[in-house]
Amino acid sequence: MVTEGEFEPKHVLTAPLSLEGEKSGFSYRAPNILQRILSLLNSVRPGSDLTRIQLPPLFNIPKSQLQCYGESVYCISSDMLSKCNNEKSSLNRFISVVAWSISTLRPLAFGVAPYNPILGETHHVSRGSLNVFLEQVSHHPPVTALHATDETENIELLWCHSPVARFHGSRIETEVHGKRILKLIEKNETYTMNSPKLVIKFLPVPGVDWLGNVKIQCHENGFEAELCYRGVTFLPRASVHRSIKGKIFSSSSLETIYEIDGHWDRIVSIKDVSNGKTTVIYNASEVISRLKTPIVKDAETVWPSESTAVWAEVSRNIIQKSWEKARDAKTGIEERQRELARERRSVHEDWVPKHFTVSYSKENGWDCLPKHKFVTPAPIIYTP
Repeated sequence: MVTEGEFEPKHVLTAPLSLEGEKSGFSYRAPNILQRILSLLNSVRPGSDLTRIQLPPLFNIPKSQLQCYGESVYCISSDMLSKCNNEKSSLNRFISVVAWSISTLRPLAFGVAPYNPILGETHHVSRGSLNVFLEQVSHHPPVTALHATDETENIELLWCHSPVARFHGSRIETEVHGKRILKLIEKNETYTMNSPKLVIKFLPVPGVDWLGNVKIQCHENGFEAELCYRGVTFLPRASVHRSIKGKIFSSSSLETIYEIDGHWDRIVSIKDVSNGKTTVIYNASEVISRLKTPIVKDAETVWPSESTAVWAEVSRNIIQKSWEKARDAKTGIEERQRELARERRSVHEDWVPKHFTVSYSKENGWDCLPKHKFVTPAPIIYTP
């Protein structure tokens, strides 16, 4: 509550998604959430695309999807990206990239979701020498572009994500189209990978899982990895819940070098098939726990398009559980976006992203290329 003489902050930042914060989403939402969700989906046909549905604030966590994507890169307890670059052998670098890829998955609470970003929304955060920038380059369909650079470590990240959520009666499946590219510039290695699906289940036990297959490739060093993310299909089983199975193999011979086994929210290990030796490559409690909330270092240089500014009023009211005020604030943002879209149509003007060049083809999907070589230091910082 803001007292007389105080000013409401222009930017609202909330704790990142983490192991400890998995259930924190429950504190933001209204009661009877499962009943409310089923009521919301009552008129939706199975197989329908849900990307155009506007969720009431009681279904939202107080942050944008742009922030969630960005957090998976900069909100991390240990510097796994630098490890990818600093390993001596190409095989060890590849293993580190596999571990880093697993670290980008974060647990989500059932019944709540981040805001759908508005067109042109941005998010800009620095973690040490790593500078991360995101822009919402399309609204229908939703497409998010991410560019991150670390000039100290000679690392560059390029992501182009387009989530498509569909209703299937007892569940919602969100396929995250687009690719992730990690470049270790000094090593002249480029790693490409995709994302698993996000599945929200209503029955028999409500829950949220990352499921499906992920492929990681590096043509320069000749290694590939195949990961299968699995979840509970009916009754809860700890051995299957959030489990990973996979392998690392040679692209040329297809010979398996390591077998991958574990759980992305616990421990993931690899087993050397030549001698049976097992090594832990990822420990979630050391990587995505005890995460701190980013801070605004220089409020005067934060852009009006920044997620924390765009959604500040909505987020404040969700945190205070002032649902009517949150709804009014969110409706105001959505109506303004519709008005801007009508204005563009009236003058036959297409939206052009400011920071990325975007293209689409049936063969390759969405491609988002940054207009600048490096990402500049941000006015918002994350300190582990």
